[in-house]
Parts: sequence; structure tokens; C-alpha cells
Amino acid sequence: MLWCLRGKVPLWGSEQFHRQLSSTLLATSRKAVSYSNRAATYSSLCSCTKLINNNIKLSTLRFVHTSRAQKSSAIPGAVNLSGATTGSQAASVSNAMSKLMTEAQTKRVSVYFMGLAVMTVGAVVLGGITRLTESGLSMTNWHPLFGIRPPMTAAEWEEEFKEYQKYPEYKYTNMHMTVDEFKSIFYMEWFHRIWGRMIGVVYAVPAAYYLTRKWVPSSVKRPIGLVGLLIGCQGLMGWYMVKSGLHEDPDPNAVPRVSQYRLCAHLGLALVIYTVTFWQGLKNMTTPAKITDLRAVSLKYRVHGAAGLIFLTALSGAFVAGLDAGLTYNSFPKMADRWVPTDMWAFSPWYRNILENPTTVQFNHRVLGMTTATTVLWLWAQSRKARLPYRAKVAVNCMAGMVCLQVSLGIATLLYFVPTPLAVTHQSGSVALLTTALWVMNELRFARKAIPRL
Repeated sequence: MLWCLRGKVPLWGSEQFHRQLSSTLLATSRKAVSYSNRAATYSSLCSCTKLINNNIKLSTLRFVHTSRAQKSSAIPGAVNLSGATTGSQAASVSNAMSKLMTEAQTKRVSVYFMGLAVMTVGAVVLGGITRLTESGLSMTNWHPLFGIRPPMTAAEWEEEFKEYQKYPEYKYTNMHMTVDEFKSIFYMEWFHRIWGRMIGVVYAVPAAYYLTRKWVPSSVKRPIGLVGLLIGCQGLMGWYMVKSGLHEDPDPNAVPRVSQYRLCAHLGLALVIYTVTFWQGLKNMTTPAKITDLRAVSLKYRVHGAAGLIFLTALSGAFVAGLDAGLTYNSFPKMADRWVPTDMWAFSPWYRNILENPTTVQFNHRVLGMTTATTVLWLWAQSRKARLPYRAKVAVNCMAGMVCLQVSLGIATLLYFVPTPLAVTHQSGSVALLTTALWVMNELRFARKAIPRL
């Protein structure tokens, strides 16, 4: 038997709230139950709550008749139908409904973080296309709040093109470019910047609403603030990176391009934003099973190391892209019939080769990639011996499959001289691989050593 009651409830947690809730339960149950010495047990669920001017309107209270043969006094936490609600009963009702509200808030925040994570992946993909098509230096001005509208008329395009002609990329690389060709690279960079602004809006509007209305648990306020700080730093780093490619290089043989250090920082910040948002969304959206297997506990800590290797390999890929190092040696597994190329230490002093010599940068990326793949596959083999829940096994299998796919994409990109579709897919694969590692980390989050009973 089901009854639904609608009505306003006083301030949440107040004494008046408990009195009105108790009297409502009592009146409804007395109408529903016609037995003199029997009482019905009812469990209440709050299906929808709305916070308006610090008051809570209880949209629906559902009372489910569970037993006619049991006395209410025999069931802990049941509502006393003969009189007013006791203090412990009121507290239990309040705690249950508070828990339900917290769960609803957590789900809402999870969707918010997941949306930001998806948009961050889109920004990484667009950034890869922008770099590979050499479109990043087409917009020579930066207007954080204005300048969203692109050139519309022929005169505006001519003016924008003349501005582009003042900088090294046109003078030394694109001196034969036409206005129509310029439009294609301009729109690519413009869309990348607009996407970044959209991420800022998608972050700021819900965050301001949730925080001012106090609709988020206190545990996620710091992550929200951290994400906002990272997004602001990312916008500044993006322009700082572009600015490095607009200066004249004293070396006449230098190719106009952005600094590989700033490109790495730009990608690194994007990956950090993605990691924070995806982790917060996943952590609040799912509840992993508790695991006491010793092998699973050991696997839990090793996966953190694998995730760090994945992140480091992705950053080394930014140096490969920044220096066009993927075009130096296009053979695998050897580099021009050598395991170690002869020009790895051509620069002086020697430490410049690590991050500035294209040959050394490609060699480092190869070594890091194979090390990461070996580590992930070794973890997969170790997981076969552990007693893991089904979802954790699926996550580990996905991570192993993704690392094999990522290595294959990297080799194909190298052998085919870095075509844009393959290179973008390879860069996106690094984010997918990082995602699977975070998934495994989440599934093993509650892996603990069993405490022996005394």
C-alpha cells in the first residue's frame, strides 16, 4: 500500500521540522491502519528536495506499508504511532534524509566534473590538430575576453593577413601563402581558443551557482577551486606558448615554431586538468568493492607508478611534436640501422641534447613508450594472480589492451612519416591510456590488508 503526501517542511533540522514530520507520519498511519493492537511500519524516502531561500520543500514523501503483523515498538527506528516521535527516531529520520541529499549532490557534482573532463579531451585533440597543421601562430593577438568574432569581410581578412605577414612564420615558411590558405589555419587556431573559452564558461557558471547555493559537499569545494586555478593558468600558458613563436630567432637556419618547453607545459596542464576532473567525477560516481587480497594491495601501489610513466611519456611526446622529431628517423625498431644513433650527442653542452636535439628526443620517447608498455603488461600479468572483482579485472584488461593499441599507433605514425590523422589519434590514445590507468586506480582504491581478528 502506498501513500504520497506533498507539503512544505520548515527549516531543515529544526525542532519544528521534526514535530511536523512526526505528526504527519502519525496522521497518515492512523488513517491507513484500522487494527487496534497492531501498528504498521513505514520507511520514508525523500525523492526530490529543493533548496529555496534556506528552506527545504519536501516534494514527495513515500510511505510503504511493510508489515501488518509486527508491532512498531519491536522494530528499531520505527515511528511511534501512539504519540510523538522520540529524539532517536527524529535523529534517524534526519540522518537518513541528509544522507540522501548528500548522495544527490555528489551525483550532480560527478556529472559536472565528467563534463569538464570530456571538454578537456576535446581541447587536447584540437591542440594536437592545431600543432600538426602548423596553425598555432596564425592568430598574432590575444584578447581573453573580447576578440571572439573572426574576420567577416574581405577587408577584415586582408587586415588580419597583413598582421600575420609581419611575423617569422610567414617570412621564412609561408611566404607564398594566399588569403584563402591563411583562412584555414586561422579558423583552426580560432576554434581551439573558442573551445578553451567554452571550458571556462562551463566551469565557472555551474561552480558559481553550486557554491553560492551551497549545493555541493564540502569535500569537493577544494577540487572545484583547484580546477578553476588550473584553467586560468592554462589560458595564460597558451598565450605564453604562442608568444614564443612570434619572435625573430637569431639563428638564420631556425624553423619558426613555439618553444617545446612551453608546449610541454601547455599539454601537461591540460593533462593535469583532465586527471583532476576525471578522477573527481569517477570517484564520486562509483563505489569500488573492498578488496583484502594481498596481491591486489600490491597491485594498487604499482598502478600509481604506471600512471606516472604514462604521464611522463605523454609529456615527452610534446617535445617530439615541438621539435618535429618524428621526422628524423622513420624506421622501427632501429633508428637508421642502429639501436643508438650517432648524432644523439651532437649539441654542446651535452645536457642540451636531452630536450633540444630531435634525435635524442625521439630516442627518449621510444624508450619511455616501450618501458611504459612493458610495465603495464607486467601489471596485467600480475593481476591474473590476484583475486579482483569483476569491474577491476575489466579495467586492468582495458589498460593492457589500450597500451598495445597505443604502441601500434606510435609505430604506424613513425613509419608513415607522421600523417596528421594518425598523429592526432596517437596523441588522443595517450589520454585514453591515462584514463584506463585512473580507472584501475579507482577500482583498487579500497584495497586494504585484512586486519586479523583477535
